[in-house]
Amino acid sequence: MASKTGNIVKYTLSFLLAGVLVWFAFRGIDWTAFLDGLKVTNWLYIGLFFVLAVAALVFRMLRWRAMLLPVMPAVTNKKTWDAANIGNLINVVLPGAGEFVRCGVVAGKKGAGYEKVLGTVVMERIWDFLAVGVLFVLSLALKWDTFGAFFMEQIAAPLTGRLQLNLGWVLLLAVLLLALIFGLIYRFRHRSRFCGRIAASLKGLLQGLGSFLRMEHKPLFLLYTVLIWLMYVLMSFVVLKAVPALSALSFTDALFLSAVGNIASVVPVPGGIGAYHYLLALSLSSLYAFSWETGILFATLSHEAHALLIIVLGLVSYSTQVTRE
Repeated sequence: MASKTGNIVKYTLSFLLAGVLVWFAFRGIDWTAFLDGLKVTNWLYIGLFFVLAVAALVFRMLRWRAMLLPVMPAVTNKKTWDAANIGNLINVVLPGAGEFVRCGVVAGKKGAGYEKVLGTVVMERIWDFLAVGVLFVLSLALKWDTFGAFFMEQIAAPLTGRLQLNLGWVLLLAVLLLALIFGLIYRFRHRSRFCGRIAASLKGLLQGLGSFLRMEHKPLFLLYTVLIWLMYVLMSFVVLKAVPALSALSFTDALFLSAVGNIASVVPVPGGIGAYHYLLALSLSSLYAFSWETGILFATLSHEAHALLIIVLGLVSYSTQVTRE
């Protein structure tokens, strides 16, 4: 009951936060200007956006399966594809929940090896975090004069300025606390059924995390990662080309906007709604002096087109799984 109540509170707060961010992003919008921009949008580029988005999802599936094979040798491309699509569909409504759901789909009804599968997802997210960092470093290095001041003033300063404690000490204390907890669980794993279950789950999770080390084709895994993020940057680039007011922006600009947009993925709101729109509109209006309406148009085309694709693929994969069962 407590767990159920906690989930209700968490998701209620998540939707409230999404609502606040949507209000901030769309308040004061000149809807006439927004609709005028929508009318002159080049929809051929939006069609290309869908092709690139599907390619990104395919590369994601192939990368995840490469990580799954050491812990689940029998897992197929179809099973991995359906699990990933269903997880993405759940994430549109309940942020973060989809990661657990897709692990359950792959593990099956018996849940065999669930912790190992979850470990591969955690490792996948670590690689994504590193990739976003690389995008930022590349874009800042290529255009520091354009992006540097914006990054320091609009992103870095607000984040660091709100921290009342030294981040280094906070991280150190967190690591020490986790080490103490894990040490106690390991020590009492044979004396306590509760500790024993947690120890077994942690063991499976670590095996999943270590799946990268046991992969047969690590260069292929790295290639998939590069291709995934190249598709994301190209998706931003073609939407820039689709909006006439933004069509003069370069691939480097798309690189930076893609990195900024992915920050929204860490904000716990359904599908990044609001957070994505606000950050992209802020970037385009602050960096390039475009109107807020133009920034919202870019963000809306990018976000809603991708969300539509995720929903369609998720429903197809879900219906496929239901039919099989």
